[in-house]
Amino acid sequence: MKKKVKGIYILIIWLDKERRISIGRLGLINFNRGLYFYVGSAFNGMENRIKRHFRKRKKLFWHIDYFLKFAKILDVITVRTNQREAECMVAGNLLDRYDSIKGFGSSDCRCESHLFFKGRKQWILKK
Repeated sequence: MKKKVKGIYILIIWLDKERRISIGRLGLINFNRGLYFYVGSAFNGMENRIKRHFRKRKKLFWHIDYFLKFAKILDVITVRTNQREAECMVAGNLLDRYDSIKGFGSSDCRCESHLFFKGRKQWILKK
């Protein structure tokens, strides 16, 4: 039996035009056209979780499910880890560099967000 890979991932997502999307309990949110980064975790099997994100027909459960109805995943970065706090560490790092959608994908943690977009903030490497 194949062992399930555990870890975190970043979806790199393109939204082709400005849209107003209803995101579950967050309600209607205005999204700018552009590049987005979503940080997620998969401690019960990364392969199946990522495959689910690519499916167009699925039950809308997570915030990202609503967003992906209108956006396209360009790439996925995966990190194998058993450390559950790694997801929030990566989200915190992206928050330092990019704008975010407050409350998106972070209802089960204390992070401001798990969805970030390339907007007004500049990419600056910390020394």
